Amino acid sequence: MKRDNLVFLLSGVFFGVLVGWMLGSQQAGRFVSAPTATAAPAPGQVTGAPTGAPQQAQAPAPPPVNEQKVAELTKIADGDPRNAAVRTELGNLYFDSERFDLAIPWYEAAFKLTPKDPNLSTDLGVAYLYTDKVDLALAQFDKSIAADPKHLKTWLNIGIAKAMVKGDTKGGEAAWQKVIELAPGSEEAKKAQQGIDAIRGGHKNVSGGL
Repeated sequence: MKRDNLVFLLSGVFFGVLVGWMLGSQQAGRFVSAPTATAAPAPGQVTGAPTGAPQQAQAPAPPPVNEQKVAELTKIADGDPRNAAVRTELGNLYFDSERFDLAIPWYEAAFKLTPKDPNLSTDLGVAYLYTDKVDLALAQFDKSIAADPKHLKTWLNIGIAKAMVKGDTKGGEAAWQKVIELAPGSEEAKKAQQGIDAIRGGHKNVSGGL
């Protein structure tokens, strides 16, 4: 993912934990490990943590794709072209195994059937973000907000996409500020404030306590 030099005053551990929390918790009980600060380098990308920054613990390997379950669900999907739930479940299986490239077509198919589901829409946007389709991710997040203007996880992800990927720190801060306005004192608001603090002051005092 492309990142702005200013934003990468953040320590590697803060970036990894914060992105993991924001991007991996669209639905209760689901979590995917975050890309580290050295993952998927792109032209102009700043990689690695600043000298002296704490090292991020290695994330556990994602669970393997349950191929038997995939086969069962695919058979159901093939026989029921209007079944959004089974397509979402297939997307979730791949998403949880961090096969975002394979999750995307199932999420896209499900979204065509249920375009007003902000959770599904945001998971699709997250999958785009993890596969470096940043503009598609932001466009998808816009659809999530159109369906639910108060969808906190979407606003959190917009902040990441703008501030940490596009280098639009003002846009990222505005998205995170929206979270604070919508749900002051919430866990989401705390994470949003940490993102804002990181933009304004580098990684000082924001790498712990997540």
